[in-house]
Amino acid sequence: MSITVFIRYQLDPFKRAQFEEYSKRWLTIIPKCGGELIGYFMPHEGTNNIAFALISFESLAAYEAYRARLRQDAEGMANFRFAEEHKFILAEERTFLRKVVL
Repeated sequence: MSITVFIRYQLDPFKRAQFEEYSKRWLTIIPKCGGELIGYFMPHEGTNNIAFALISFESLAAYEAYRARLRQDAEGMANFRFAEEHKFILAEERTFLRKVVL
């Protein structure tokens, strides 16, 4: 059974450009560490402080292995530090989803 991690970000609306830079960095880091990146989604119109990311994995075990690889990845850790230093992410929520099939 595959799972998709749905990440909801609450952003500082005045720092959306920094979040976009952060997101673009993940476009190569996530696949390198084993995630199937569906995409990052930025506010366009309407609510200006909410963004999303979707990443799929074969299983929860594959997700855990990905997280371990991510903690060892220099680019990934640098991106986490970038977010902490600039404080553009105010809150982050993760939901683990499975696809409904017949």
